[in-house]
Amino acid sequence: MVLPNLCQTAFTVLRQVEPIIVLEMLGSTLFDTALALVVKDRCANATYPDLSREDSQQKAMTDFFMAYNLIIRLAPIIPALLLAKLSDRGRRKAPIVVPLGGYVLSRLGLLLVVIFRLPVEVMFGAAVLFGLSGGFCAYWPGVMTLASLGSTATDRSKVMMRVELLYGLAGLVGSLVSGHLFLLYTASLGEGIILLIVSLLLHLLCLLHSIFLLQVKHVSDREPEENCHLLSHTPDNTAVVEAPAGINMVNVVMLFMAAILYDFAVGGAIEILGVFVMKEPLSWSATQIGYGNAAGCTIFLTSFLGVILFRRCISDVMLILIGMISFASGIYFMSFVTATYMFYLARSLTLFALIPMPTIRSLLSQQVPASSCGTTLTFLQLALKFAGLAYIPAFTKIYQRTLDWFPGFVFTLASIFTVLGMIPISIVGCRSPQRRQKDSERLTHQL
Repeated sequence: MVLPNLCQTAFTVLRQVEPIIVLEMLGSTLFDTALALVVKDRCANATYPDLSREDSQQKAMTDFFMAYNLIIRLAPIIPALLLAKLSDRGRRKAPIVVPLGGYVLSRLGLLLVVIFRLPVEVMFGAAVLFGLSGGFCAYWPGVMTLASLGSTATDRSKVMMRVELLYGLAGLVGSLVSGHLFLLYTASLGEGIILLIVSLLLHLLCLLHSIFLLQVKHVSDREPEENCHLLSHTPDNTAVVEAPAGINMVNVVMLFMAAILYDFAVGGAIEILGVFVMKEPLSWSATQIGYGNAAGCTIFLTSFLGVILFRRCISDVMLILIGMISFASGIYFMSFVTATYMFYLARSLTLFALIPMPTIRSLLSQQVPASSCGTTLTFLQLALKFAGLAYIPAFTKIYQRTLDWFPGFVFTLASIFTVLGMIPISIVGCRSPQRRQKDSERLTHQL
């Protein structure tokens, strides 16, 4: 009797979106480590006038990743919008299945580059294919949509948190083993091929799971009709939460500014960090790169633990400021890292760095009517995407020009942008008591 129940429970879990999240993130972390090390190997003999051998390698690597990441960001915009429209018309699995096909093709592309010693520029074509499939830009909203549909409004925040935690924990495990897998090889298989085969198989399994096992479940969340009349049935001593009647434009603009500045800082710093650890004096190996990526993934866990811990006693604005201070201090310390232990000390200061962006989105949704919430959040996502088109080349060129006198200057710059992002958030915090007072006066008048 117990065994059939266990089998039924296991099958139910397999039909949910969570296994896809775990498999995809495991495969992606393996691929990211492999791509970084393959690019490092192919750029080892790069030479530029007036640059040392190591600086020439760093310039070649950063040029490659600048072009690659720009393609990854530009190519998916229209396909992702089309897949989103298809999803809204009932094809909920399309934004997951199609991008996962792109994941398989891009992983296969890197495997072919390694096996046949093709030019690493072939990966630009693989990035185009990945982007035309919708990429992460379509995949992640598709995952979050399924998670939302499968939960009630009461449980939705908990479900979203579980999705993010699974994503981070899977990245942690994948990063820890990626460096070791890269070093595995046989007489017939070169270094890194086993890692890429495992990554490809994980994404292939993920694609097959999404096609044949994934279930689209919709949980009805209709409230009883009498609950719609909150004002007429609410006791005098009960607090009422209502959506704003109009758009609080000042707060919306301030939140947009804060989000763009913070994304500019975080995205620019992380863009360079992967290359920075491969140069002297760190000169990380494949295993150390995997451990470094794992340290980055632990921030998913610590940030959400921080939200659970702090939310009970401080406001959302203070949560955002804590996250920004955490990142600003850690990334500033990263500017002066010259040894591996210093890298992990700097990373330990950024434990709450993932708190700001989800909390900004939450605050933003409270500044507009429910009918405008989706549009507002979509505009924010597009603004962040276009910010990426600015910070990727900007941070890359600044890093290349400061290699010979202060390689960590880009991290100091990222810290400065983070501090600037704290200014509009502080303005929102100062305005919030005024808004709450006005809402309270209006509610009292209505009652």
